[in-house]
Amino acid sequence: MSSSILDLTIIIPNYNTRDLLRQCLLSIYEFTVGIRFEVICIDDNSTDGSADMVGSQFPQAILIRNDTNQLYVRNNNLGMKMSRARYACLLNSDTMLLDNAFESLVRFMDDHPGVAACGPKLLNPDRTVQHCIRRFTGPGTLLLQAIGWQKLRATSQSLRRLYALDFDYSKPQRVDSIGTTAFMLRRSTWETAGLLDDRFRLFVVDWAYNFMLLKKGYEVWYTPSAAIVHFGSQSVNQNAAKSIRELHRALITFSEEYDYFGSNPVLKAVVRLAVHLRCALKLAELQLGRDKRVIKGPGAPTLRSNTKSIP
Repeated sequence: MSSSILDLTIIIPNYNTRDLLRQCLLSIYEFTVGIRFEVICIDDNSTDGSADMVGSQFPQAILIRNDTNQLYVRNNNLGMKMSRARYACLLNSDTMLLDNAFESLVRFMDDHPGVAACGPKLLNPDRTVQHCIRRFTGPGTLLLQAIGWQKLRATSQSLRRLYALDFDYSKPQRVDSIGTTAFMLRRSTWETAGLLDDRFRLFVVDWAYNFMLLKKGYEVWYTPSAAIVHFGSQSVNQNAAKSIRELHRALITFSEEYDYFGSNPVLKAVVRLAVHLRCALKLAELQLGRDKRVIKGPGAPTLRSNTKSIP
């Protein structure tokens, strides 16, 4: 590699989160020092003036204006293809830095050359830890999660394993799966293992990518050396019913393409039926309940902290 190559490309897809995106970019340029970096902001045909805001207030950022919605996966893949850096960080627009987090993440990856990807500690807006670690489990556990068993039995051991509720967020360690809210990848990871799976559009892509890396023997790590505030699901909650349908289509795709529940066609048909039933239940819950969030399980910001409380 050329000695002039950048250390980090920060890739930020955005859809109608102008104020949060402004806050995110301000925090990046305020705190990030000691590394050579670029920011690629990919606006997904927003209608709230997000792209114009970036163009006028952050001319140092590389701005891509989509004419049509490409959604999360394609936008992040485009950013990685455009990257001129040793590492890329997929970063949600509803995040905010509190300090020089990206320098810490670059240093962690430099110090651990066997790590393919890593993620930092995520914080709720009230600065409590946001649970971003998941473990791969069997179909029985996912069935319990699908029917909302965690609401009745929060102490269920199988669900505690899925949501990694016993995880020690004070220690760096290898993990099964970490969310792509702030997801650092080594260039050799996306060039060798591949980009995000574009059979997905928005949901389940982190689960699928981590699962693929695990199967291929790549190491994914969590590190508390950096912490980033995550406001949570600001884009997907804009049209909750559409997002719920998209989530369940993604779950079926994951079952069909990754054989997570097994390769038997009859079993896959049962999974499809179960997912369709779950989708119907979630849509009914959306209509009748007060909580209009798409993602509600452990790791989702609380109702109070999920608001756009920008300083």
